[in-house]
Amino acid sequence: MSLMAALALPGASQAMAQNVQGKPIRAEQLANDNWLLHVSPQETAKYLLLPVEDKAPEAHLKLIVDNQLCRNIDVRMALHKIDYYVPVVLDEFRGHNLVVQAHMNIDRSNRGGVGSEICWANIRLSDAFDQTNRERFRPLYHHTPVYGWMNDPNGMFYKDGTWHLFYQYNPYGSMWGNMNWRHSTSRDLLTWNDEGVAIAPDAHGAIFSGSCVVDEKNTAGFGAGAVIALYTSAGDVQSQSLAYSTDGGRTFTPYAGNPILTADVPDFRDPNMFWNDDINAWNLILAVGQEMRIYSSPNLKDWKEESRFGLGYGNHDGVWECPDLFPLPVDKLNGKQLVNSSTNNSSTITKWVLVCNINPGGPFGGSATQYFVGDFDGHKFTCDSAPQVTKWMDWGKDHYATVSFWGAPKDRRTVLAWMSNWQYANDVPTMQYRSANSIARDLGLFQNGGEWYVSVKPSPEMLAARGKKLKSPTEACEMVVDLKGSATITLANAKGEKVVMTYDDDARTFSMDRTQSGNVAFSEAFPCTTVAPTHGRIKQLRIFIDRCSIEAFDADGHVAMTNLVFPSEPYNSVKVKGGKATIWEVKSEK
Repeated sequence: MSLMAALALPGASQAMAQNVQGKPIRAEQLANDNWLLHVSPQETAKYLLLPVEDKAPEAHLKLIVDNQLCRNIDVRMALHKIDYYVPVVLDEFRGHNLVVQAHMNIDRSNRGGVGSEICWANIRLSDAFDQTNRERFRPLYHHTPVYGWMNDPNGMFYKDGTWHLFYQYNPYGSMWGNMNWRHSTSRDLLTWNDEGVAIAPDAHGAIFSGSCVVDEKNTAGFGAGAVIALYTSAGDVQSQSLAYSTDGGRTFTPYAGNPILTADVPDFRDPNMFWNDDINAWNLILAVGQEMRIYSSPNLKDWKEESRFGLGYGNHDGVWECPDLFPLPVDKLNGKQLVNSSTNNSSTITKWVLVCNINPGGPFGGSATQYFVGDFDGHKFTCDSAPQVTKWMDWGKDHYATVSFWGAPKDRRTVLAWMSNWQYANDVPTMQYRSANSIARDLGLFQNGGEWYVSVKPSPEMLAARGKKLKSPTEACEMVVDLKGSATITLANAKGEKVVMTYDDDARTFSMDRTQSGNVAFSEAFPCTTVAPTHGRIKQLRIFIDRCSIEAFDADGHVAMTNLVFPSEPYNSVKVKGGKATIWEVKSEK
């Protein structure tokens, strides 16, 4: 990386001017912990690199171009030490006067004098930004951002052989903030290409979660096949906005009539839309406090509220977020053709699944994904279960914001989740980036004890990624464990760190103990044992290991469990009591 010389700070109360290889940049200290950075219109460097310290308070920066406010960003400007740099891309400002006004918001009671912060002496101009992986915990076959913070997956769709993933993204640090939609694409759900920021904050606010569809019938008027995004604009209030893309999702134009949907409540977010043939219109499900609201529209712009769901149903220990609503067909049950009781015909039965992510309130604390199974007529969702029944899609600590891809091939219902937990997501021991997505999973339905449950299986792409057989676990592999009954599976390394998974055939439970898995000290909420009901016997487990994560699945899809781990060195041994393990390489291009 070509870094220009660092700026020199001549004095706490003095303005400074430094020409860097003929490229001027100037910083001025103002009153009350405010600073001005001037970047010359003739500047040709590509980036202004800002030094970040994760433990510093957020500084508020205003980017002012030719005396007009262009952007507000929050950056944890380094006070004591520099953890990493984040880039401000200068391309769009070239030829214009750029002024960055910064307010530090520092408690001076335990700090040095004004101007003692090391950030001001280390802001740099650069022609490149180093994105080389420096993190030993970065997964090899899971999606991660190239740098910065990531949380909820957004706007996922499949088109012409390509999976499109957008996600909540902070380009100015590896902690939550400055929410944008960044875009990645994949042909195989394992190898992802970064496509950059797709939708950036505007006058309506930051860009929170939402969904995308391909408008094949041109109902919205932006052209047949246009990609339509609905998302929450989070400013002083939360409202819903629309953007459209006519180049397959590469670039988006915000709709001039935004916002398209408003309400008089504070928590009003995460729109998820889909076409419904039954009503020949679009449906939308939206999270509002601790309930879901369902809407319909002929054109994706004008929405009519149809009904509400949630009062008294499921878990209400936190805010309801990131909803999804979709049908799942059931062709067979226990190997037998199902009979539709309403028609007495041996035709396919379809149930609807309403996904409701909740934070806090998960089965072991923090965030998690609950769901409801029932019927939906395009207007109202009716849950099959009693109100007090709560069902979890994954029984680990690190599976949240689960939503599905629009338009997945062969009528698949394919989902991704954010692989972290709000209890400690900002504190996990990585810095260049934070957070990964789960592996892709395909959903189905099964019945147990008179209740419908969602089955969760690794997507077929994971089977296609199997390489050669291995003699022992590696930092990125799949273990298939055939069980004879109750069993214990212990993953360990030479440091004595271990993860213990236990299947109790009598109690019909599966558990994962990560209390001795490695670094567990960064959060009191991290060391734990998670336990899941298995809804029947387990004969085979598929366990996916990828540097900082373990995802375990019953081969029949009746239980899924996802937990992060941070061992000081990879687990390289496995002991199985009550079964036999076969270990496979997982092929990845990373």
